[in-house]
Amino acid sequence: MNRTYELMFIVRPDMADEDLDKLISNLESTVTSASGTVKNVERMGKRRLAYTVRKFREGIYILLTLEGAGSVVREVERRLRVTEPVIKFLTVRIDLEQKRLEKIKKLREARKKLSAEAPATAAEAPITPPAETPATA
Repeated sequence: MNRTYELMFIVRPDMADEDLDKLISNLESTVTSASGTVKNVERMGKRRLAYTVRKFREGIYILLTLEGAGSVVREVERRLRVTEPVIKFLTVRIDLEQKRLEKIKKLREARKKLSAEAPATAAEAPITPPAETPATA
């Protein structure tokens, strides 16, 4: 069963661009060899870390969006654990979140459609004054 995951990992700030390209292509080949697909690779650049990790205060952030079974994620995480330049990594399953957002979007569109139709029908209906009630003394 294919699921969608986001894999964020942080590498050392002093890592050369060529080495970073090699690491990313190595991870992409690992995913494809495990019958998964890499949807997107986003390099977020060098940023300051919230706290010191392995004596580093900065790191280069990379976000991979991949699709595959759980075995694909386990293999990629195993490789990240043993790769020395990787400081931290986190994998999050996002396919359930995407389904939930699509459902919310459909509900909003349905409400918009109803609210757009409601004023038009209200404008066409004749206006009747409210019935007066006798005042009690």
